[in-house]
Amino acid sequence: MSKFEYLTSESVTEGHPDKLADQISDAILDEILRKDRYARVAVETLVAHGLIVVAGEITTNSYVDIPKIARKVITGAGYTRSDYGIDGNTCGVMSSVHEQSADIALGVSDYRKEKPEKVGAGDQGMMFGYATDETPELMPAPLAFAHRLTRCLARARKSGAIQYLRPDGKSQVTIEYRDGKPYRVDTVLISVQHSADVSLSRVRKDVIEKIIKKVLPQRLIDKKTKFLVNPTGRFVIGGPAADTGLTGRKIIVDTYGGVGSHGGGAFSGKDPTKVDRSASYMCRWIAKNIVAAKLAKKAEVKVAYAIGVPEPLMIDIDTFGTSNVSKEKLRKAVLEVFDLRPGMIIKQLDLRRPIYLKTASYGHFGRTDLDLPWEKTNKVAFLRKLL
Repeated sequence: MSKFEYLTSESVTEGHPDKLADQISDAILDEILRKDRYARVAVETLVAHGLIVVAGEITTNSYVDIPKIARKVITGAGYTRSDYGIDGNTCGVMSSVHEQSADIALGVSDYRKEKPEKVGAGDQGMMFGYATDETPELMPAPLAFAHRLTRCLARARKSGAIQYLRPDGKSQVTIEYRDGKPYRVDTVLISVQHSADVSLSRVRKDVIEKIIKKVLPQRLIDKKTKFLVNPTGRFVIGGPAADTGLTGRKIIVDTYGGVGSHGGGAFSGKDPTKVDRSASYMCRWIAKNIVAAKLAKKAEVKVAYAIGVPEPLMIDIDTFGTSNVSKEKLRKAVLEVFDLRPGMIIKQLDLRRPIYLKTASYGHFGRTDLDLPWEKTNKVAFLRKLL
C-alpha cells in the first residue's frame, strides 16, 4: 500500500434482496446436509416482488420442503407484511431442481466410496484467501467496520431500539490509510429502509447517534469525518419490491470488501465438493494462520484447480513485502501443514455439516460471532515450528 491511500468497503443487511437469495440457497443446503452428508447441492435463488424462484442441481437420498425453507428465511429476515416488499407467509414459491450432471459427478467421484485424498475438484477455477493484522478479526478495516454497522442496524430493528427500521439496508465505510495503516474514518454511508411515518431528520439523527458512533472506534473519527444517512432521502420501498435479489451477487461483501483478489465464484448454495466454496475457506484458514503467527502483516493465498483432479494446479502466497520469511520457505511450510486436496479440505474443516446459513449474511470471514473452522488459528504453532 502506498504512503497515503483510501479504501472503501460495503456491507448489506440480511434483509437485502441479494442476501435473502443467498440465505435461501444456504438454508436449503443446510437442511439437506442434516439428512444426507454426502449430497451434491448447487442451488440458485431469485427473489422478486411477491415471488421466490429456486433452481439448480441436487443429488440426494433425502427430501426437503423447499417452499417451507424459503418462506422461513423470508419471515426470519423480517418480511412479514406485504408493504415491506414481500411477505414470507403469502409469497409465491417456484422450484425447478434436477440431479447433478452425470459428467460432473464422474469428475468428482462418489465420496461415499472413495477415500478423501482421491476426491477431485468439483470444477475448475481460482480461489483466494486473505488476512491482515488491521483488526482483531484479521480482516480489512473498511469491511470489518461496514459489517459491524449492518449487524448493529439489524439488532436495533429486532430489539425495537429503533422501531421504525425495516429489514433492507446497506453500509459503506471509507478509511484513510497512512503508511499502510488505518489512520481515520473518512466517510460513513448508511442507507436503511424505514416506515413511511418517520421524518428523514429523525432517521439521520438516530442512525448517527445509535449506530455509527456506537460502533466505530472513536479514535478514528474526527471533525472531517462525513456521515451520510439515506442520502437520496426517503427509503420506504425496499427489499424485493425495490430490487430483485439473486444468489451470488454480493461476493465482495462475502469476502474481503474489495481488498485482495477474487476468483469470481460465489459460495452460497454450494456443497463443499465445490472448490469455489471449500478452497476459498481453506485459503482464508491458511492466510489467517500466517498472519496470526506473525509471519507476515498481511497475506493472500491463491490456488487453482482442474475438475476431477485432486491436486491443486497452483498454490502461491503473497505477503506484500511484510514478511521476513522467503516466499519459497513459507510455501513449503504451508504445504506441510495444510492439505489442499478437495476431499482433505472437507475432512480437515469438517465441512459436511449444516453450518452455512449463518454465513450467508454479514460475511463468511472474520466472524467473531460464529464458531467457523476456517477462522481458527490452530495451526500457528505448527507454522512457527517449521519457520
